[in-house]
Amino acid sequence: MVFSHLVPHDEGANAKGPDVHRAWNAVGRANVRTSVSECRFSKSGGSRSVRSGAGEAGNDVRVRERLSAEPLPSLTPLRGIAALWVVLFHYFWHFPAVHPDRYTGAVYKGYLAVDLFFMLSGFVISHVYHRVFARQVTGRHYRDFLKARVARIYPLHLTVLLLFVATAIAERAAVYAYSGSVGPIPLVGERSLGGFFANLLMLQGIWARELSWNDPAWSISLEFLAYLVFPLLFPWLWRAAPIVKAGTGGLLLIVLGLLAYSTGGDFNQWNGIGAIMRCLPEFLIGALLYSAYREQLLGSVLATDTALLTAILLLCGLLHVAAPDFTIVPLFALLLLTSVANQGRLGPLLNTVPFLWLGNVSYSLYLIHWFVLFITTEAMRGHPGIDSAKFPIGLSLTLIIAMLAVSLVLATLSYRFVEVAGRRWLRERLGIVRSPARDLSAARGRVA
Repeated sequence: MVFSHLVPHDEGANAKGPDVHRAWNAVGRANVRTSVSECRFSKSGGSRSVRSGAGEAGNDVRVRERLSAEPLPSLTPLRGIAALWVVLFHYFWHFPAVHPDRYTGAVYKGYLAVDLFFMLSGFVISHVYHRVFARQVTGRHYRDFLKARVARIYPLHLTVLLLFVATAIAERAAVYAYSGSVGPIPLVGERSLGGFFANLLMLQGIWARELSWNDPAWSISLEFLAYLVFPLLFPWLWRAAPIVKAGTGGLLLIVLGLLAYSTGGDFNQWNGIGAIMRCLPEFLIGALLYSAYREQLLGSVLATDTALLTAILLLCGLLHVAAPDFTIVPLFALLLLTSVANQGRLGPLLNTVPFLWLGNVSYSLYLIHWFVLFITTEAMRGHPGIDSAKFPIGLSLTLIIAMLAVSLVLATLSYRFVEVAGRRWLRERLGIVRSPARDLSAARGRVA
C-alpha cells in the first residue's frame, strides 16, 4: 500500500513560535476518534462560523485557520479500503483459478490503489505542513520534516525487510543441512545483497525489479523521494495564483497522460522512470487538491451525499468494466474531495469503527501481506507437484481467505508493537518534539 501514500502522517517538530508549533504538532497518534462532525463544510456550503460585521475577508481567514487545525475525516477509512484492495489483487493474481475477472474487472485493477495512496499522501502532508513550508523552507524545518517521516515509515519497513532476510537465511541453512552445499548470495537482483542495502537506504523504488525484497515496498521508497522534493516545491505551489495552480494541475495530468501513452494505458508501473512518473505527479496533485479544499471551491456541492455517491458510483462502474486506467485515476481526486468534505449520511457510514481500524492497520497490512504470500508460495514451491495455478476454486478461495486472515492479525499486532512503539522510540532518538495526541486521519502511500 502506498500506501502512505498508505502511510498515516503523524508527526511534530522542533520549530519555534506558537504557529509553527501548532503546525508541526497537528497530528497525534492514529486512533478511532475521528468523527464526521469534524467536517469543514455545512450543508449549505458555507463554513460553520457565522458571518459578522467584521467582513467576509476576516471570516475567510478564520475559516482557513480552523481548517488547518481540524482532523480530516474519512481519509483513514479510504486508506484501509485501498490497502485491502491491493491485498486482494495480489492474492487473487497468485491463485488465478478463481477468475474474479469473470465477474468484475475491479479486482485486477487493485494496483490503482497506489495512485489513490499517492494523492492522499500529498493532500495530508500539505494539511500538516503548510504552515511551516508556505513561505520559506529552512534547513532546520527540512531536517525535522525528513526525520519525522523516517520515524513514521522506517520501523515497519525495516522489520519486514529483516523478516525476509531471516527467511532467506533459514532457507539456505535448510538447503545446506540437506545437501551439504549452498550457492552464494547473489550480489544483484531480487533478494540480493545489493538489494538489501538499497532497501536499508529506501532506494529500491528507483529500480525495484532488481532491488526488491518486499515487493510492495517500492512505493514506500518512491514516496520518500516525494518527501525529499515536497518542501522545495510547496512554497511556490502554495502561493501561486489560482490560474497557475490550475495550469500546474493540467501539466501534471499531461505527465500522467504521457505515462499512459508510453505504457499502452497500463498504470501498473513500479520500476524505473515509469514509477517515478506515476508517483511524483500524483503526490503533487494531492497537494493541489488540498489547496482547493482550503479555498472551499465548490464546497456546497462537495459536501453533499449526492457528490460522494456520484464519485463512488462512477469509480465502481469504471472499475467493474475494467476501463482504461487514465479514465479512473482522475476520479480519485473527486473521491478524495467528496469524502473529506461530506456532511451528509454517507460520512458516518464510512467512519465506523471497522473501517477506521482497517485504516489504522493499513500500512502494516500493505507491507506484511506480501510476506504472508511469500511464505505460502515458498512452501508450495518446496513440493514440485504443486501448482497454485491449477488449484480448484474451492481450495484457492480457502487459501486466499486464510492468508487474508493471517495478514490482518499480523497487521493488527505490528501496528501496535512495531509501528506505534517503533515510531515513539525513533522519534526520541532523533530528538523530535512529541506532539499532543490529536488525530488527523491521513492516507499513504503509500501500493501495488
